[in-house]
Amino acid sequence: MATVHLRIGDLVWGKLGRYPPWPGKIVSPPKDLKKPRGKKCFFVKFFGTEDHAWIKVEQLKPYHPHKEEMIKINKGKRFQQAVDAVEEYLKKAKGKDQTHSDDKSKSDKGRKAAKPMKIIEEDDEDAFKGGSSDKEQTDSDPEPSSVRRLVAGTVSGFKWESSPASSMEPITKRLKIVEEDTGSTSIQAADSTAINGSITPTDKRIGFLGLGLMGSGVVSNLLKMGHVVTVWNRTEEKCDLFIQEGARLGRTPAEVVSLCDITFSCVSDPKAARDLVLGPSGVLQGIRPGKCYVEMSTVDPETTIELAQVITSRGGRFLEAPVSGSQQLSNDGMLVIVAAGDRSVYEDCSSCFQAMGKTSFFIAGEAGNAARMMLILNMVQGSFMATIAEGLTLAQATGQSQQTFLDILCQGQMASTFVDQKCQNILQGNFKPDYYLKHIQKDLRLAISMGDSVNHPTPMAAAANEVYKRAKALDQSDNDMSAVYRAYIH
Repeated sequence: MATVHLRIGDLVWGKLGRYPPWPGKIVSPPKDLKKPRGKKCFFVKFFGTEDHAWIKVEQLKPYHPHKEEMIKINKGKRFQQAVDAVEEYLKKAKGKDQTHSDDKSKSDKGRKAAKPMKIIEEDDEDAFKGGSSDKEQTDSDPEPSSVRRLVAGTVSGFKWESSPASSMEPITKRLKIVEEDTGSTSIQAADSTAINGSITPTDKRIGFLGLGLMGSGVVSNLLKMGHVVTVWNRTEEKCDLFIQEGARLGRTPAEVVSLCDITFSCVSDPKAARDLVLGPSGVLQGIRPGKCYVEMSTVDPETTIELAQVITSRGGRFLEAPVSGSQQLSNDGMLVIVAAGDRSVYEDCSSCFQAMGKTSFFIAGEAGNAARMMLILNMVQGSFMATIAEGLTLAQATGQSQQTFLDILCQGQMASTFVDQKCQNILQGNFKPDYYLKHIQKDLRLAISMGDSVNHPTPMAAAANEVYKRAKALDQSDNDMSAVYRAYIH
């Protein structure tokens, strides 16, 4: 492969961690900002954001030769705004260059052509802000030295955004607080698929109980962003990888809670959630006044209310914070967190939520509201997945190409990453779990029961639930939810 020579002023695509390349420009770093040791890298200022970062040379590509390639693989709104910002300033630069050439055309005749001007002036901050402070953010390079803050400082709790911040503020996943008419509040890592610098971790000691599909990714991101984490899992060998990454091992749930300021749990169902708290050496035995317990499992509201009552009866502070997403989204730190309960705990968890998710919402009112919201969300998702599987099998039964069905679907109004990935996996016969089928069926069951409790009909969810039950009978419980497809072909 030909060597690409880069220099200050070049437009590039810069990649941080596992996330998509982003358009930027190589610029001179501030004088007091040292280059990371042992790394060949450039200091890049990104378009559509106010972020700067040291980027390894192997993670950089020239802008123009790779433009079409990058546009094809990245479709986000913020990404397109960043590309538009590049193109707008290319036009401005071209206009400046043309004016300069016209003014000097006579005197410059016979001279050698000047070196190409820099595409964007160094002090032209608007080129990089892109007209929006609502940018998407991603995980930084996991090595602490690869992304550096421009100004020393820390972010504690919330940062209230009332106007675009200056380009010299610390690189961080900035928080945006949104108050809605419903009384819910969201903490957003300002859009999550663009450029994220380092997160300032809380100084509170974090505990985490349950290292399943979701919990494993969450803990990995908490550690990566500098949190001090103590872990426990029913099968202890699952803790080994995280111990190697710097986590501490708790022997029992009670011990974890007693050692930590905030303890999260993420387990499979209501019974597991209750047993974790109320069982032998359980959470309740470690609760003391001021200790925080955050229930991230998707359970019914009755279970959440019961757990909230027993935790607070011991002087503990309780927050429910179930998550919407999948194993991949958990690994990528892109979950959506829906919280309710003690608002002060929610605020104390801000750096944790930034590390594990792209957005978190606080639902006003009593504990149990987040459980209600999450069951509704998962009811819709589970019903939709069953409908997609039904469409694929009907296409096959009527002699239509399943791939063509998917291609058409992905060009229409229902196009989404979820549809594309699930359908492609079905067509490839790949049912490796990203979200267990048995868990989405559990969520449907709980949502239907919740509907019954308020005399609200849920016929679509009930129909989908029967299909998932059929898939479970076909031994698909531990496969991905997309294995509901097999209920239609057996």
